[in-house]
Amino acid sequence: MEYIHRELERKFLEADRFFKAVLLVGARQVGKSTMLKKLAEQQNRTVVTMDNDFARELAKTDPLLFFQTYKPPILIDEIQKAPELLEHIKIMCDESEERGRFWLTGSQRKQIMERSRETLAGRLGILRLYGLSYREKKGILDPAPLDFSMDCLNRRKADLPQNDVIEVFSHIWKGGYADVQKASGEMAQTFYQSYIDNYLIADAVNDAGITDTEGFRRFIRACAALIGNLVNYRTLGEAAGVSDQTAKKWLGILQDMDVVYLLEPYSNNELQRLIKTPKLYFCDTGLCAYLSRWLTPDSLREGAASGHYYENYAVMELVKNYAYARDSALISFYRDSNAKEIDLLVEENGRIHPLEIKKSANPDKKEIKKFSLIEKTSLQYGPGGIVCMIPSPFPIDRMNNYIPSNLI
Repeated sequence: MEYIHRELERKFLEADRFFKAVLLVGARQVGKSTMLKKLAEQQNRTVVTMDNDFARELAKTDPLLFFQTYKPPILIDEIQKAPELLEHIKIMCDESEERGRFWLTGSQRKQIMERSRETLAGRLGILRLYGLSYREKKGILDPAPLDFSMDCLNRRKADLPQNDVIEVFSHIWKGGYADVQKASGEMAQTFYQSYIDNYLIADAVNDAGITDTEGFRRFIRACAALIGNLVNYRTLGEAAGVSDQTAKKWLGILQDMDVVYLLEPYSNNELQRLIKTPKLYFCDTGLCAYLSRWLTPDSLREGAASGHYYENYAVMELVKNYAYARDSALISFYRDSNAKEIDLLVEENGRIHPLEIKKSANPDKKEIKKFSLIEKTSLQYGPGGIVCMIPSPFPIDRMNNYIPSNLI
């Protein structure tokens, strides 16, 4: 299979030159190992995976002998399966000023990040990889910095085809797993079923201690049915036949696995009556579509849930953009107890960029009236607009634009 270059490669190599060890986290099968093995081809770097029974047993029982057998510089895949190595990595980092000696990957985000931060504080850089973005599929690895201005949007437009709803929903339906991109519909379904059985359920049992596997399957499907909605533990628990408390725990496990993404509500001490409940999205829209039995791109595009999937796609494209960009941003949504809502707020450099998301090529410009809510804060109002299916960017007023969704 042809390798698809990842936007994160640039940032990872920067981290490699700065930190003694770099940890790459992300869901199973998003391409962590593939990316690092590709980068390792240019170096004399040892590669070992903790999925290998012999290597994992050696790492757990005799870490010193492990590093005599597998010498740095080294890539250790799925490090969460042998956390005993972290203490020895710390010792070896302290013995040398050499940068980038250890590349690590992990799929249980919370578990491995907490332990590695504790053990390798000051020595470790942590980056996150998501599934393929629309830009990566088009080979755009270093897009113009995103500030939602017309100048920025026009620069991005120069590198991408015109926004097209058929192509966008093909991307949404296929999701971001590399193996699905050229698969038939039948093989895509087979991939997702295997992914659920061999990774999600297996990791939930082995790493999270879940024993009610059928209840957990129902819970994952319930999450897929509620994308784009405020998290409701009672609804999720009832669908899976478990308590609200168990539903909250299980959602945390899916978040740790990078299966779901919880978009946090905007928080500001100057504003009263803001809600504190996050919104639920899937990191991979293809997996979500399979779980909800949308088995073709056309059925998904024409179905009753198409607006929610379009919103999920826009949110995750922005999440990926800022995860890989040179400058980070805080992404949230606005909703108060009076149900006044702005779909997305992007906060960077002391400015807030408000965004509405509409699966339309001609959305009502009155949507931007909601943005007046931001004027109640002390933060500077930056360019914003309506993310939509318009073919090319177009101004709404001095500060806001119609933003083609394929440009984010």
